[in-house]
Amino acid sequence: MTTNIPVGGDLVGLLETLNRPLEDAVRELIVLEFYRQRRISSGKAAELLGMSRIGFIEYSSRLGVPFFDVTPEELQAEVALLRQHRSSEKP
Repeated sequence: MTTNIPVGGDLVGLLETLNRPLEDAVRELIVLEFYRQRRISSGKAAELLGMSRIGFIEYSSRLGVPFFDVTPEELQAEVALLRQHRSSEKP
């Protein structure tokens, strides 16, 4: 399916700096944004961009889109829980 969306020359100019076909650049940016907003999974994003899931996770991470999205407090709670679990297993 093809849709025409009018955009200004400034935006087209910015997209052209990506040195890729315009359609590919726009598709990638849309998929990355949907993934960043957690509207699609990493697997679906990878499928839409024609890459492996691990490849997508690595690629999006390099672009600053984290795979794990936890607050520092959530991370501290997880670490504390792991430490508690590990200490309860020691003889």
